[in-house]
Amino acid sequence: MKWQVTFYSAEVEQEALALPAGILANFLRVVELIREFGPALGRPHTAPLGQGLFEIRAKGREGIARSVFCTIKGKEIVVLITVVKKGNRIPAHRMDTARKRMKEVLQR
Repeated sequence: MKWQVTFYSAEVEQEALALPAGILANFLRVVELIREFGPALGRPHTAPLGQGLFEIRAKGREGIARSVFCTIKGKEIVVLITVVKKGNRIPAHRMDTARKRMKEVLQR
């Protein structure tokens, strides 16, 4: 059984699909790898963030983006946020949003 990749909401899906073309192509490639092999791909594709959160690391000529996700029962991951990085870290308020969304997803 292959892994299923879903989004927290339609808004989060649109956020990811609105990435610049080069970054989006890399993001979609990593998502396909996750579907085939699972989320534990390791760097440069995925990385753990701690507390049950992980990131998809997408890179293109236009810059770098990170999509934060969590895993749920079965073979499903849920993308919680996507952000184009402007500094070394994902902004704290965006990580807070990801943590809140993860709690909601795990309580469903």
